Amino acid sequence: MIRAEELTFDYERLDEEGKVESRRRAVDHVNLHIRPGKFIAVLGHNGSGKSTLAKHINAILTPTEGTLWVDGMDTKDEEKLWNIRQDAGMVFQNPDNQIIGTVVEEDVGFGPENLGVPTDEIWERVEESLRTVGMLKYRHHSPNKLSGGQKQRVAIAGVMAMHPRCIVLDEPTAMLDPSGRASVIRTAQKLNQEEGITIVLITHYMEEVVEADHIFVMDDGKVVMQGSPAEIFSHVEELKKLRLDVPQATLLAYELQKRGIPLPDGILKNEELADQLCQLKSKM
Repeated sequence: MIRAEELTFDYERLDEEGKVESRRRAVDHVNLHIRPGKFIAVLGHNGSGKSTLAKHINAILTPTEGTLWVDGMDTKDEEKLWNIRQDAGMVFQNPDNQIIGTVVEEDVGFGPENLGVPTDEIWERVEESLRTVGMLKYRHHSPNKLSGGQKQRVAIAGVMAMHPRCIVLDEPTAMLDPSGRASVIRTAQKLNQEEGITIVLITHYMEEVVEADHIFVMDDGKVVMQGSPAEIFSHVEELKKLRLDVPQATLLAYELQKRGIPLPDGILKNEELADQLCQLKSKM
C-alpha cells in the first residue's frame, strides 16, 4: 500500500528575495513498507518527523530526495495526485480545521461530491460512513454542537465517504479527553478490522498502539526502531532515551522484573500483567 525508499524532506527558509536562507531536515532517508489492510503506528516525540512523514502519504508534501509510492503511484507524479488522494485520506489533529459544513451530513458528503460521485450514491456513502463511526443519529446536527471526539469521528466519516484504501490519522486524539481518545481509536480499529482499510496512526500516546500490527519509531527524522508492539515495548530504556513513554502495564512489569520477579518481556495490558502474576502465584 505504501512504500518509501530513501525518503528525505527538508524544510526551507527563504529570505526576502526568495533565496534559500537555511534548511532543516525533517525526514532523513526513511525506508518503510506498509502492506494493505494493516494497522500501523508511527511513534516519536515532538519534532521527530512523524507528522512530516504522514503528509507525504497524502502528497501534501513531496520528497526533497527519494521516493514514496501509494498503491504503486509516485507522489511526485502530479498526474497521479487525484488518485493518490482518493486512495489515502488524511485526518488531522484538529477536526475544526477539516470540518467545513454547517450540518454533519453535508460535511461528510463534501468529499465524494468533489469526486463527482452521483447524488444518490453520495447519500448512501454518507449514511454508511456515519453509521460505521457511530454518528448516524447526529447527521442533522451542527458540528459546532458536538464534542471534540464526536467532531473527530465526523472528520473520519468524511474521509471514509471517499472510499479510500488507506486512512492516515495524524495525532487525531491530541486535543481530546481520555473518553474522546478511546472513542476515536475504537473507530480506527473498527475500520481496519471490519472494512479492511489500512490505518496509519501517528501518535505519542502509547496505549493507543498496543493493538497495532507494526510500529515504526522515529527520532531526528529517522526510523530508529520497528517491530510488533511487544517487541518495541520490550526496550523500555531505549524508549526512555528517545523521550517516549511505555504503557503503564509495561512499565510496572519492567519495574517488577528489576526487583527479581520473573515476568516475560512485552507485557502490554493490565489483563496480561494480572494473568502473569496469577500464574507466578500459583507456582509458589
